[in-house]
Amino acid sequence: MLWFYEWFFPAVWIVFLLYWQIKAVNTKSTQRLEPASSRLFRVFIFLIAIVLLMTTRIPLPWLYFQLWPTGLLPFWLGAIVMIAGLLFAVWAREHLGSNWSRSVTIKQNHELITTGPYGVVRHPIYTGILTGFLGSAIALSQVRGFIAFFLVFIALWLKLRMEEKWMRTEFGETYATYARHTAALVPYVL
Repeated sequence: MLWFYEWFFPAVWIVFLLYWQIKAVNTKSTQRLEPASSRLFRVFIFLIAIVLLMTTRIPLPWLYFQLWPTGLLPFWLGAIVMIAGLLFAVWAREHLGSNWSRSVTIKQNHELITTGPYGVVRHPIYTGILTGFLGSAIALSQVRGFIAFFLVFIALWLKLRMEEKWMRTEFGETYATYARHTAALVPYVL
């Protein structure tokens, strides 16, 4: 049964990433695309975060400092938080439909979506992914999990900032009004 606890989180992330790849087809044509340098930087940050979560071979002992005892409670609490976050991201991805892109883009006939999960936060996919990383960190119970979470937060925050500028340019006052009434990542907070 130990294998279940070792492979549960990687398996869920792999299923999520496979879903993401499958859903990447059938989106609208791109009109404007962010520079390759920002996309590559984000990929690099995500890779560092994944390595932090997956390996115990980094020669920095403080990364493995236990923040609280491991056990069933942090495992299942982390699992629930991760799955809830990833399901929220999936809901947002489905709701966004053909307007979705893995990079910051403006699509042909781009639509501003403000319903469903986009009525809760402006960037629900980022919220869901961050929540997934938070759940992984809770279950891991070590400093490295929260460093991974923080790195992903930085990468998505930078992406969010660029996306916000582009949406304000594309949708003007309509987007500004939406932004005034809907939090970016955490309802009523951020």
